[in-house]
Amino acid sequence: MTTAEPAATGEPLDLPLTGVRVVDLTTGPLAAIGRHLAEWGADVLRVEPPGGAADRRTGRRVAGVSLGFAAANLGKRAVTLDLTRPADRTRFTALLAGADILLESTPPTAPEAATLDVEEIRREHPSLVVLSATPFGRTGPHAGWQATGPVFHALSGELSRSGIPGRAPLLPPGDLPYDCAAAQAVFVVLLAYLERLRTGLGDHLDFAVLDGAVAALDPGYGIAGSATAGVPASKLPRGRPEARHQYPIIPCADGFVRLCILAPRQWRAMFAWMGSPAQFADPSYDKLTTRFASTTLLPAIARFFADRTRAELEQAGQRHGVPTAAVLDLDEALESEQIRARGAFTPVELAPGIAAPFPNGVLELDGHRAGIRGPAPALPPDSAAPPSWATRPAPAQAPTQAPTQDQAPPQAQAQAPTSGPTPGSGDAAADPGGRPLAGLRVLDLGVIVVGAEQGRLLADQGADVIKVENDAFPDGSRQARDGNAITVTFAAGHRNKRSLGLDLRSPQGKDLFLRLVADTDVVLTNYRPGTLESLGLGYDVLRNTNPAVIVVDSSAFGATGPWSRRLGYGPLVRACAGLTAQWRYPGEADGFSDALTVYPDHVAARIGIAGVLALLIRRSRTGTGGTVSVSQTEVMLGHAAATAADKALVRAGAAVDGPTGPDAPWGVFPTAGDDDWCVVTVRGDDDWQALCRVLDRPDLATEPALATEPALTSANGRAAARDRIDAALTGWLAQHGAVEAMTLLQAAGVPAAAMLRVSELPAFPYYTERGLFRLSGHPHIRQSFYLENAPVRSERLPDPPDNPAPLLGEHTEQILRAELGLTAAEVAALLSDNGRIAGASR
Repeated sequence: MTTAEPAATGEPLDLPLTGVRVVDLTTGPLAAIGRHLAEWGADVLRVEPPGGAADRRTGRRVAGVSLGFAAANLGKRAVTLDLTRPADRTRFTALLAGADILLESTPPTAPEAATLDVEEIRREHPSLVVLSATPFGRTGPHAGWQATGPVFHALSGELSRSGIPGRAPLLPPGDLPYDCAAAQAVFVVLLAYLERLRTGLGDHLDFAVLDGAVAALDPGYGIAGSATAGVPASKLPRGRPEARHQYPIIPCADGFVRLCILAPRQWRAMFAWMGSPAQFADPSYDKLTTRFASTTLLPAIARFFADRTRAELEQAGQRHGVPTAAVLDLDEALESEQIRARGAFTPVELAPGIAAPFPNGVLELDGHRAGIRGPAPALPPDSAAPPSWATRPAPAQAPTQAPTQDQAPPQAQAQAPTSGPTPGSGDAAADPGGRPLAGLRVLDLGVIVVGAEQGRLLADQGADVIKVENDAFPDGSRQARDGNAITVTFAAGHRNKRSLGLDLRSPQGKDLFLRLVADTDVVLTNYRPGTLESLGLGYDVLRNTNPAVIVVDSSAFGATGPWSRRLGYGPLVRACAGLTAQWRYPGEADGFSDALTVYPDHVAARIGIAGVLALLIRRSRTGTGGTVSVSQTEVMLGHAAATAADKALVRAGAAVDGPTGPDAPWGVFPTAGDDDWCVVTVRGDDDWQALCRVLDRPDLATEPALATEPALTSANGRAAARDRIDAALTGWLAQHGAVEAMTLLQAAGVPAAAMLRVSELPAFPYYTERGLFRLSGHPHIRQSFYLENAPVRSERLPDPPDNPAPLLGEHTEQILRAELGLTAAEVAALLSDNGRIAGASR
């Protein structure tokens, strides 16, 4: 049994992926996929060519160790193999025969792709789950395109929503597209592995990083924050729309604080905090539209805050019930009392006598932090033998029924079920054409974005997801500007679910809920920590009712620590985690530009659901459930791992070398047309020479300070000449439209992308070819609309069903009668008294 360190009380954690063997050929930021699996117990073996993979030598380094490499590869082992040599190829084949999952990121057009031959691997190892993670997928006309984080921002629609109206769009900080795509990849690979447990069959997942970024960063066709009142991103105006009033950032005595005043009760609390000024006493201020339209409200709040510090305002806001957070820089966020109290970062030795803090995992499982299981692996000698994994032959064919311990599929023999079903167990469950989570029941108590996404991800894969609601406290994402019963964004976040009206504050409602829990697999929540316990429905109570139940809590700051009971929303998380302070125009103290993004809600939901899948895998061998706890703040700070380590090392006086900024050119540039822009990024000398050919500037290509002279000189020289290079590029772009410029540059091998608006995504040829979006509808929405389709291209996973999102309490009577066996008279009695017991009048 692989265990994590025990918490203050309780037994050590049986890590859920114990016994799962992963061969990892990914490099760069995608190596984080394997790091997550390692943190949850998998044995992850990184296979590198002799001399090591290139990502060991990129980015900022200390004592020769790449900080980015260390952050993405904690807890793995490593071996070097030359797959062009017959002896090493034989060793590699033996590794695959004993493995459960293969992760690879070989570009499909690179020579290495033919050497690896993923298709042949699938034929030889039919029970192996293979994830091929490439920028634009393995097939199609865009498979050979070049990518960087800014390219993904431009093509995903995120860039078009970043910036201040009338200004150039602003590239978000960090490497968020890769970070979020990695979480999506973890989700889909565990889904395919769980399906393998069910049927004995492997899969090949053609995972495009762009697809993962579109889905998990800030999906334009997904559920949006409640401040949008249901208006989808596809309806935004052409320019960067004004949205700073939605989650306003207010100056104060020592910086800035951010407010999230959404519900009427939050506005009334703000009104009382300000001393109930007559100017804003009109009841119409209860409405978002009135507050958002006011030209005097935010200036009045700014005057009220002017002589108070961030800490004073945070404390007073929380005391009054007004969601308030200080805008911290990254250093302040990492040193906050919450992060320190939770041990979210821990020192890792990078070289003798040199250590730096790294994120100690992104999940708590069963109350324990599933964190770092070791440093990133040192490069072994080329002569080192790979591990002696036992070869486990694949079954001749898929089982015709759910596997038992005697006939478990190869990967499950080390962890075959001792009791309790896998999802959808039974004869029908082994149907290779079935949905992976068929037969799974989920009680969804989630609200707003994270809550919606968690349940929707499970419902899309066949789970029966019951959204439990109370019309006295409606989900904020149900509010609509036009008063309609359902909005497009709600439809996106809650498709394939049923809705049960239930008042959990009433004894009868609680009793009905516990009766459902007795036959439930997963309970999802994203309430403030302690809410379920206050209702008498904490995990101990649910576990006593059903020892196999899995309970998820997702919160802004985590289930423990001094900030755990704070009011929290995504914009407040961004402020507290140091991202808002980075997401602003350079040199402008008030140039904040993250008003429209929903990050980190969607990626945090995927981390939480990946945790659910991991516990379902463990349950298949133990029969017991468990808990998953996600801190959205820690998910976000985990994406800043290398930067946090860099800052700590510099403060400690360590000699950190490597580039301090990007090559040149690198940014967003205007093109011909009305507010049309193109991202152009140069990663090194090859890109630079290709760009000079497209620009027809041989003078730049041969200029000594900019050309290929030794290793880092050319990049440093280009950075020093950034203004001159940008001017040459801008002059060329002025003669071309954004899409034309992108096409010409990509044809030459330069990572470039036109800035697409959300409304333009479905018709863009890449998305059409990949089938990333589907046209959908709803009985209560007049026009059809686009939604996200499947989470990955797969040989075996079917596309999600498309059942419409429910009205509040729409299925209450059906569920009470069919699932709980109540009579018509009993249901009628529960629905009396205006539905207070059931929580929704039907």
